[in-house]
Amino acid sequence: MTIKTSHTKNDTYAGIALAVLAAVIWSGNFVVAKGVSEHIGPVSLAFFRWFTATLLIAPFAWRRFKEEKQVVRTHAKYLIWVAISGITIFNTCIYIAGHYTSAINMALIGTTSSPIFATVFAAVFLKDRPGRLRITGMLICLSGILLLLSRGSWQTLQSFRFSTGDLWVLTGAIAFAAYSTLVRKKPAGLSSINFLFVIFAAGTLLLVPFFVAEQLTAAPAAWSLSLWGIILYLGAGASVTAFLCWNLSIQKIGAGRTVLFGNLIPVFSVLEAVWLLGEKINRIHIISGSLVILGLILANTVQKNKAGK
Repeated sequence: MTIKTSHTKNDTYAGIALAVLAAVIWSGNFVVAKGVSEHIGPVSLAFFRWFTATLLIAPFAWRRFKEEKQVVRTHAKYLIWVAISGITIFNTCIYIAGHYTSAINMALIGTTSSPIFATVFAAVFLKDRPGRLRITGMLICLSGILLLLSRGSWQTLQSFRFSTGDLWVLTGAIAFAAYSTLVRKKPAGLSSINFLFVIFAAGTLLLVPFFVAEQLTAAPAAWSLSLWGIILYLGAGASVTAFLCWNLSIQKIGAGRTVLFGNLIPVFSVLEAVWLLGEKINRIHIISGSLVILGLILANTVQKNKAGK
């Protein structure tokens, strides 16, 4: 048995708000990861992020875990696949890509491809067929992201080339699309907080062999107070809080719609750059942000109309 989605307008509004909040939190993840790429290995960063997240969520989830142990055992295979796609693979690929490719390539491939993969997966595996408005909205979101990342320059897009790092980003985008689709099948008897605790713990354990291999072959991490602070941010914010919001959003409005809000991440990143770095906002930022918001409105309007039938 699975949780059904979008029964009421309140569910829709709550799902949208949760997805937007997750996008706000995640918008800083790429910047932070890129900034520490020379101080810690990618697998080590992923391991310490999820290990920290597991420790932080454990006190709040432990009672539910004991109560729901039988549900966990029954759905162990499903939970392992969720952990592999969303925890072990996704961010590790992003962190590895940061050593090989540019931030523009990472944002372009990851942000635009994941919603497309998620829509395809939802249609194939969940029989969630996207209507014309959702497809139109997705294409408008895509055009807004392309405009933002190219800064309105066709030459920038023409000069785009795939690299080894780009392929790592693409792998991560596919993994996150698979995760977002799998989350929609979360067993009804498993609470949201215990679900996160189990997949965080399982994903961390699955990273251990690769973490050990990196420790034996790569330079040791350059630990500092700021690096510890970044790992705490990744564990508490980008992991526990953002994933909880994202998963609840999927339960309320579905994977195909929730994943579209990932298109807001580069929009929020621009706003953060203006706020934190003093960069100037220009017409391209305004137009691209408006296109993404318009696309999201169109993509969600069709679902609300269907729910009302």
